[in-house]
Amino acid sequence: MTPSGHISWFAEIGLGDRPHVGGKGGSLGELQRAGIAVPPGFVVRTSAFERFLEELERTAPLRARVETLQPDDLPEIQACSRDLRRRIERASLPADVAADIGSAHATLAGDACIAVAVRSSATTEDAADASFAGLQDTFLWVTTPADALDRVRSCWASLYSVESISYRRTRRFPEAGVAMAVVIQSMVDARTAGVMFTRSPTTGDRSVITVESAWGLGSAVVGGEVTPDRWVIGKVTGEISVRKISDKAIEHAPAAGGGIETVAVGEERRRVASMSDAELQALRLIGRRIERHYGSAQDVEWAVDRHSGEILVLQSRPETVWSPKDAAPVARPAENPLTHVMSVFGGRR
Repeated sequence: MTPSGHISWFAEIGLGDRPHVGGKGGSLGELQRAGIAVPPGFVVRTSAFERFLEELERTAPLRARVETLQPDDLPEIQACSRDLRRRIERASLPADVAADIGSAHATLAGDACIAVAVRSSATTEDAADASFAGLQDTFLWVTTPADALDRVRSCWASLYSVESISYRRTRRFPEAGVAMAVVIQSMVDARTAGVMFTRSPTTGDRSVITVESAWGLGSAVVGGEVTPDRWVIGKVTGEISVRKISDKAIEHAPAAGGGIETVAVGEERRRVASMSDAELQALRLIGRRIERHYGSAQDVEWAVDRHSGEILVLQSRPETVWSPKDAAPVARPAENPLTHVMSVFGGRR
């Protein structure tokens, strides 16, 4: 951590640090601690966000304004969101915050000119009782330090999107408890990327791992812009019981001036499997390690480096489709325990 406390490297943090580094940041640090390969990076901690907000609120309230909004007043939420996002994106960063981010970016890059992902990491993201995942912004293939600073502000601003404000107001979250960290990590020039569920997302079967992948960056799969290849693999045996290779007409690739673009996949690759069986088995073992570490089923984003062939994990969060159903009681307790007995013998009178 830097002396100012605004920056932490992944190796320094874990899930216990989520109040200060958010869900993504805590997860990436935890994965690295567990020996899982993740792209190197650091987190701009919530202290930087608080420092920035403190400066901003000297001119006009921000959090207090959000707390006056009614959850069903969409026009007012939209107007508030537009104003707050504009204020945040146009405001200057405090000098110490800008210096810390610039220094960490230079350390991450070394002597190279690297592209980074700048990813929102809200403190309430992927919590057991509420998830902000997907409500804030992520920026891929950010190519200059100056652009990275701008994208940090954009991530902070996305905490005040219409969707995020509405979510918090509906659930009556106090604004004082909501903050935003930002993950900055090296981009993976992905040949293939996708998602992995360590239990079936369709049946809840714990004995299998489901993998979905496509060519290029994983944003095309996560965003639903391409129909991915799909495999169902025995978690222990490694047997591939389902193998569906799709027609992958497009992929996301780095754009020349930064950011990403959608490009056509050549005819020779469109109907070719985007993962080999050997890579699927390696991914299966990674999934098992992650699930064992967390002690619960996981939803994992990953990518295969185009140059080294290494599989890198970009994010892991708790599986949210079947786990809540497992936690629900199978039947309501009866006020009178004899009710269960009487119902059995009722037809024999």
